[in-house]
Amino acid sequence: MSNHLTERKFICIMCPIGCEVTVKADEKGNIIEILGNKCEKGDVYAREEFTSPKRFLTSTVAIEGASISRLPVRISSPIPKDKMLDCMREIQKAKIKAPVKLGDKIIENILGLEVDVIASRDLN
Repeated sequence: MSNHLTERKFICIMCPIGCEVTVKADEKGNIIEILGNKCEKGDVYAREEFTSPKRFLTSTVAIEGASISRLPVRISSPIPKDKMLDCMREIQKAKIKAPVKLGDKIIENILGLEVDVIASRDLN
């Protein structure tokens, strides 16, 4: 049986310190050690980045009847990193009409991820 370890390094973004955190995992991907974090937030961040990284997404959608042609939007909570391009494709298909208020749902439950695309500003 092999004792091959995987080692990945991350820069923690959870506080201003910016610790370099190292995650060591076995051949099955089970985390066996986390080093370098100066607080508990670094441990949590490194575990999530290693097992299931998530990101926020911002973009724009086409809007008719407004003073500008694109409405800035964002997602309501982070999504798995590997779903970013698929979400962008869906967002780029959207076409809406003014008026729109800050926080309005533009796309509900995008890709079944239980995340909404919402307006980032008012447009009359």
